[in-house]
Amino acid sequence: MAGASSFAAGEGWNGFDDVDELPADLDDRFWEVRQFVENGNRAFRENRIDEAIAYYSKAQTLKPGDCAILSNRSAAFCRMSRILRDRPPASSERQPLSGLDPTTHAELALKDAERVMMSSNAIKSYYLKADALMLLERYEEAREILLLGLQLDPFSTSLQVSLHRLEMISAGSNGSIRHGKPQRTDDFECTLCLKLLYEPVTTPCGHSFCRACLFQSMDHGNKCPMCRTVLFISPRTCSISVTLNNIIQKNFPEEYKERKLEHQSLTCLAVDLMPLFVMDVVLPCQKLSLNIFEPRYRLMVRRAMEGNHRMGMVVLDSTTGSVADYACEVEITECEPLPDGRFYLEVEGRRRFRILRSWDQDGYRVAQVEWIHDSCLPEGTTERDDLNLMAAGAAELARTWIRQMRDAARTERRMRRVDLPSTEGMPNRQDPERFSFWLVNLLNLRPSDRLELLRLRDTRERISRGLILLRAEEQGCSVQ
Repeated sequence: MAGASSFAAGEGWNGFDDVDELPADLDDRFWEVRQFVENGNRAFRENRIDEAIAYYSKAQTLKPGDCAILSNRSAAFCRMSRILRDRPPASSERQPLSGLDPTTHAELALKDAERVMMSSNAIKSYYLKADALMLLERYEEAREILLLGLQLDPFSTSLQVSLHRLEMISAGSNGSIRHGKPQRTDDFECTLCLKLLYEPVTTPCGHSFCRACLFQSMDHGNKCPMCRTVLFISPRTCSISVTLNNIIQKNFPEEYKERKLEHQSLTCLAVDLMPLFVMDVVLPCQKLSLNIFEPRYRLMVRRAMEGNHRMGMVVLDSTTGSVADYACEVEITECEPLPDGRFYLEVEGRRRFRILRSWDQDGYRVAQVEWIHDSCLPEGTTERDDLNLMAAGAAELARTWIRQMRDAARTERRMRRVDLPSTEGMPNRQDPERFSFWLVNLLNLRPSDRLELLRLRDTRERISRGLILLRAEEQGCSVQ
């Protein structure tokens, strides 16, 4: 093999095209090992690969199992294999070589890389093992190793370049894939839903799942579904594996498109479909704070936040035991994910709807709804003018009542904080329906009373009831 060292490395060499130095604090007993490694590194960088292999082998004899030495020797074996493989036939005629063939060098490189991987699981070992497998033309195994390495470090440029080189090797001269359409392996499959990975997330322990599947699993515990390692991650801090996601989109475009449509059907519901949070009656304009801790509702909130930030609030009907027929859409105006997986929400009531039918989906209830509004009175008619005047009078009464409430609170010098009503957010009298709900929200009504007001489709009647209740509160009466 004497003349082999004079040949340059083959075209296309990328990645960890260098060797490692030994740690500076290496025990003085291994000074001879350090000398062998330094000589080997110098020979490697000057492309005297046969000498480099000899030096690394001597160092390995004195310090068996050292990962840095094994890694360097694996890189040297790979380069020698490539040099011998790419050597022109004419060169062999002029200067015959003796010694190990390119395949044997690649096999020795693979053996050293596997020993490094078993000892340290370093990213470089994945590259070296994949490079040796490519030299042995074991392309599918090389692809699997590169994907495993990218799961540990999605941003590794060397692994990405090596994967690209593998794709170029697998491609024919016309750009088609030599082996036809890529076959989907377990590396691209979520072990939870058993489908193609969608928005893949790789955990610190090295396992990949669909992002939605992983956090749905973590609603029931904070351990990896595969190895049960405790995970300290959350939807806010855990990002999608960009490299793995790009590989999936490129190799399986049709199946990825189907998975995307499937995901969107859960997060972006049709205009007449609404996920339901079964708890209480909420009215339009009403603001509410929620602490979401049940796994099914944590899933629902995540999907809502990926969609239009809206869900339905409904109460159980005490007479039938099922959800009430009328409910209110709420918008999530503030969402704070907590470290233990719970959500703290601020919501505000928006539109009313009637439930046509409902069913369970992934543990929570979804309903087909019909949006409802009060009977509309055209602008400019006597009835509409009378309604506007009624709303203006009710607004003035409400301001007076709110002012009296605040004066009373200051007079009593309450030491604790009291949530007092405010005129902030009072709708314009040109929208009497919305104003009527703002008015009744000033009062502390029973759920049955709120549900009755929700069903009511007469704005005038709702304002009238609100005024009766407001005057009763003002007079200190208890209206049941």
